Amino acid sequence: MAELRTAPKVRELCAADLGAVIAIDAAHTGERDEGAWQRVFASYVAGAAVRRIDQAFAIGVDVDGALAGYLFGEVRTVEFGSDPAGWVFSVGVATEWQRRGVARALVDEARRRFAALGVRHVRTMVRRNDVAILSFFRSAGFVGGPFVQLEIELGTDQENGS
Repeated sequence: MAELRTAPKVRELCAADLGAVIAIDAAHTGERDEGAWQRVFASYVAGAAVRRIDQAFAIGVDVDGALAGYLFGEVRTVEFGSDPAGWVFSVGVATEWQRRGVARALVDEARRRFAALGVRHVRTMVRRNDVAILSFFRSAGFVGGPFVQLEIELGTDQENGS
C-alpha cells in the first residue's frame, strides 16, 4: 500500500474531473451513471456550465497527478423548519487511496467552508448497512441528528391506500 508523502491538498473540481468522479463512484456503486454526474457537474463545478448554486462547492484531492477523491456539498435551508445546514451529499475516494487521509482532508475542508458560509451544523445521509461509510463519518465527528428520514415506495402501498 503506497503511503501519502504529504498531507492531501484539497482543490476545486473542474470540468475535466468528470470522468474520474464517474469512475470512483462506479467503483463503489457498481453503476456508471454518467447522465446524473453530468447534471451534478453542471450545477456545482465551475467551467462545466453556469454554476447554479451559490452556497455550494465541489472539491477534490489529487495524488500522483490523478484525482484520488471528491466531495460535493451545499447549504440547504428548506428541511422542515431546521436552521440552514451544510450537507455533504456525495463523497468518494479511489479504492487505492482509501484509509490514507483523503476523505478526512475533504471533510475537514468541507467543515471549514460550511463554517465560512455561516452554518452551525453539517449533515449527510448514509445507508444504515454501509458500515464502512458509517464508521468513517462517525470517526470524523458525525453523530445521529435531530431528524429521522422516512420514505414510501411509490406504486405499492400508495395505490391500495395503506
